[in-house]
This record gives sequence, C-alpha cells and structure tokens, in this order.
Amino acid sequence: MGILNLSNDSFYDGGKYNTIKSALEQAEKMVREGATFIDLGAASSKPGSKLITSKEEQKILLPVLHELQNQFPNIYFSIDTYNHSVAHACLSEGAAMINDISGGLIDPKMYTTVAKFRVPYVMMHMQGTPQNMQDNPSYNDIVPEILAFFSLRTSAALASGIHDIIIDPGFGFGKNHEQNFKLLYHLKEFQILGCPILMGVSRKSMIYKYLNSSPSEALNGTTALHAWGLERGANILRVHDVKQAKECIDLWGTLQ
Repeated sequence: MGILNLSNDSFYDGGKYNTIKSALEQAEKMVREGATFIDLGAASSKPGSKLITSKEEQKILLPVLHELQNQFPNIYFSIDTYNHSVAHACLSEGAAMINDISGGLIDPKMYTTVAKFRVPYVMMHMQGTPQNMQDNPSYNDIVPEILAFFSLRTSAALASGIHDIIIDPGFGFGKNHEQNFKLLYHLKEFQILGCPILMGVSRKSMIYKYLNSSPSEALNGTTALHAWGLERGANILRVHDVKQAKECIDLWGTLQ
C-alpha cells in the first residue's frame, strides 16, 4: 500500500504532493513500482496534530481522487480518514477502501457508512488522538490490551454490516519506543483475530530516533522492520517507498 499524503503537515513528505500534478506523478511512480493499493490522506496524523473538519478534508481529497480515478481506473484507492462524511463522499466517487486511524471511535457513523458501500475497512488502534497520543502512552500489558480493543471493535463493525476488516496495530500511535517493538515482536498473536494485518512503520520515529537519524535516513531501517514484520504475519505493508517494499516482499516470498 503506497502512501500518498496530500497534507502540507505530514511528518515525512508534507507538502510534496499537495497539487493534482504532483499527486498524479507520485501515484504513477508507485503504480509502476508495484503498489496494489494507494492510500490517500488529507489530514496529518503526526504527533501533536489537530483533527480537521470533513469540509477541509473533502476540499483537498475529492479533486485529486477524481483525477486519479480517471488516470488509473484499475488501481484500488484507499482513503485515510476518520470522518464518515468524507468516507461517504470518496466511496461515492469510486474509492475502494477506508483506512480509519481511530477504529471508528472518532466518528461513530463510520461503521454504517462503510457497511453501506460494502468495501474493506482498515481499523487501526490509537491511544488518544493525534494531538495527545504521544504525551504519555501507558499500558499495563500492551499486547492483550490491544487484542481486547480489536476484539470489541471488530465485533461492533461486524454487527454494523462490515465483513471485510483489516487490522492495524498502530505503530507510533500512542506507543513509545519499547511498546512499539514489543508489539512488533508479538505481531503473530494478532492472527487469532482472523483478519489480515496491516503494518505501518515506514520511516517512523521508532526507527530514526533509535538510530539517531531522521525520517529521510530511515529507509534501510524501514526495510529491515518490514522483513521482520512479514515473518511475524503482516499481510499488507503501508509504505512511502514502494519499490523497496515490493523487493522485500518478493524476496521474503521466495524464501518461503
């Protein structure tokens, strides 16, 4: 899953793809490099960022999505949003999937909206909101607590009529360095939920802060964690760098 950030405030590539022309060029590059899905987001979710309104999101997303659909009719476009009205507008435009960082907790109408369109739903775990999630993330025992969260939320989503659920443990979303790595170490335990697992660690601080580098220098560390994530049961990699992730997947697949 290639990441296409339309926000000016993304932690790694903010402002690089905030025009239709630059977004189309980046989408073409990711398609050429082997992306199965492209995930469009208009709202920054980096630590400290505030939630934005659905009107702001739609103003950014819809023109780009319209052009992408015209230029790449055979590509699956996912929408990274926590607002049900944004999900509804984008699914009406032809988007194929919703990726919700709040797991349906920010907007309680999200589940019924996704169910209406019968599309896959990525449900992520986040402690708090992007604005406060890294203030002091705290768990008694992170793995069973997040498993319990997904057990409850997947049951609620199924009851709402969603039948294609993908889970994302939410690396970096209300987790400190130690918690992120414990989650990765125990990733295989999430297979008990019976849902595909999406892994999103691309260029995140769990890599570059530990290595005393920066997001721009975190590709090698990202690829290493991707390989270990695949070994522990990850089914989808959400990435900034499609070519390198696709190579990692192909080599891992050959090893199997």
